[in-house]
Amino acid sequence: MFSTKILALLSCLFILTLPVCGQDSITPSRSDSSAIASLDHMANLPTNPPKHSWGIDLLISTGGFGLGGFYRNEYSDDLSGFLDFSISEAHDDDEKEFVDYYGNKFTPGKVNRFLVMPLFVGLQKRLFKDDILDNFRPYINVAAGPTMIYVFPYNDEYFTALGKGQPKYTIGGYIGVGAFFGSERSSLLGMNLRYYFLPYFSDGLESLRNPMTNETLTKKEFGGFFITVNFGSAW
Repeated sequence: MFSTKILALLSCLFILTLPVCGQDSITPSRSDSSAIASLDHMANLPTNPPKHSWGIDLLISTGGFGLGGFYRNEYSDDLSGFLDFSISEAHDDDEKEFVDYYGNKFTPGKVNRFLVMPLFVGLQKRLFKDDILDNFRPYINVAAGPTMIYVFPYNDEYFTALGKGQPKYTIGGYIGVGAFFGSERSSLLGMNLRYYFLPYFSDGLESLRNPMTNETLTKKEFGGFFITVNFGSAW
């Protein structure tokens, strides 16, 4: 009789403990709850990339080197507007540069130097957005706007000649293809291959003079191919 009562009591205690064990097996621990809350917080973080960016451009062409800057604003995931400004050298295609005995460079018959300063507004269209990972973002771009061509004499010392120059004005533009690399969250690194259209619509600007015939050669086109390397930041 006593053994029967002991077994009945143990059975009751076992049955009473079952809900407790079951609850412990399905109720997440405090650490698990913290992890789930952390994941929920991360899921609610904004995933949209920055809409604004600015930076500098390094320009390389057959005419020389240049430096510029840009500001870009994204209208949508694949369309952006931008403003850029640059200063670069321009040379006449008929120039022939020589080096004298002392290592000094000179160009026979050269009359003027040129600095080209375009201020362009443009659009940039991202390509293959859904097919390529975000760390490689190809695009095409087009821009147009006013351009100042600063003309200054060749035969004077460079910085002295700058004070003797005069500005000329025209309009132009470019088309290009390029890509940005890496993350677009905070910094930008890219490369752009552009073809500039920069005509001077008058009779041209005097660039060379034939020392034998005194014939003057003028330059009417200040564009051409440029390789542009972009460095910037986004916010």
